[in-house]
Amino acid sequence: MVLFTGVTVGIGSTPFVIGIPIIALTFALAWGFAAFERQLARWWLDADVPPMSAPRPPGRKLWQRARDHVASAVTWKSILYLTLQFPAGVVALALEVVGISAGIALLGAPIWYLLDHLTYRPNSLDFAGPVVWLMGSAAAITPQALFISLGLLAAAGFLLLAWMLYMIDMAGRGWGAAATRLLGLSESGRQLAEARLVAASERHRAEQANQSRRELIVNVSHELRTPIASIRAHVESLTMRDDKPLDSEVARYLDVIDRETERLSALVDDLLAVARAEAGELKLTVGPVSVGQVVRHVHDAVGPIARLQRKVVLVERMPEPELPLVLADADRLTQVMMNLVRNAVSYTPEGGLVSIEAQAGGPGQVALTVADTGIGILREDLDRVFDRFYRTDASRTRSTGGFGLGLSIARDLVEAMGGTITVESETGSGSRFTVHLPVAPAASPPTPIRARSEAGGD
Repeated sequence: MVLFTGVTVGIGSTPFVIGIPIIALTFALAWGFAAFERQLARWWLDADVPPMSAPRPPGRKLWQRARDHVASAVTWKSILYLTLQFPAGVVALALEVVGISAGIALLGAPIWYLLDHLTYRPNSLDFAGPVVWLMGSAAAITPQALFISLGLLAAAGFLLLAWMLYMIDMAGRGWGAAATRLLGLSESGRQLAEARLVAASERHRAEQANQSRRELIVNVSHELRTPIASIRAHVESLTMRDDKPLDSEVARYLDVIDRETERLSALVDDLLAVARAEAGELKLTVGPVSVGQVVRHVHDAVGPIARLQRKVVLVERMPEPELPLVLADADRLTQVMMNLVRNAVSYTPEGGLVSIEAQAGGPGQVALTVADTGIGILREDLDRVFDRFYRTDASRTRSTGGFGLGLSIARDLVEAMGGTITVESETGSGSRFTVHLPVAPAASPPTPIRARSEAGGD
């Protein structure tokens, strides 16, 4: 009655806004009634009713708990249980009252007969009437037949009472089974809820571990940049001394230190970019950028190193007149081109050629291309060269060094700037990476390329 009244009043009051809280309160009352009935089934019927809900991950908001409650099958099964309980209880009570009353009446037939004869008065109720009617006539009833008849009635009453008690027990067990199915989680539902809870807990732990890993990489990368910059500065100071020429062997050692420091600095930059990208802290300042400045800066920075260390020639090809400005982050675009050129130089044998070319890439686009005459990439590996930490046996041997992060970082940065990057390659003939960037609106001044601070951030 409470549920029916609450739902009816709530639906009728919905246009006045107050109906929604009434329906919500009705659902809360239904849940409370069902929880009380579950306890009764456990105490009185000895039913093993499972919990009505599974444990939920901590920290869930009220609307999330309400959504879980409405989506739970136990909520609607418990309402069905409460709805069926009233008619089932009325029918069961009527049958029990009738059956037990008939059994007691039959079991007490001898007592009623004796009380009737001991307290007989004219015009009083004759309790022996049914027995006389069964035997045919009062004259035909002998004392033995009367006692046998009364005994049979008492036995029938006893059997009826025993049968009714058995049926009541069976009805209790059946209703307990109904309570088990309707007022609690099913075994599969309970196992699924527990599995979800474990999965949520493990996911939370994994997210915490991943966050700790990202913070560790960022902090370690920042801490490494300062000593790397200090080492490079001291090496430069030693190699640039004019008062005393360096011994050839010492100069060779210093050159090795300088190269390895440069390599370590590049790896730290890559790790820092990856950690910031995963943490959502990779900041981009997108604006008009001159691709000519970027190409010349990369050529001037990597060209001498490629010629001295790898015996590889780095050339730049710029069209005339100057290409339009592109929308990009100047420093991040420089980092992308640095990664592509360093990657090309690493996989190009001595005497090879690496080129940087800028040209119109279609309507509203400019294309920056890095091509080499290196070992190339297998066709089956082209789809995975931009995957993080991916290295192939043919084109990415350990002898070239690196972590397999350069191309992945280049793709992430280019896509973050609204561009695309593609690759073409043929084994033994070299590779060709092309970056497509959108053209910036007219009348916008170019964004200058900031000098990268070796001791600070990007």
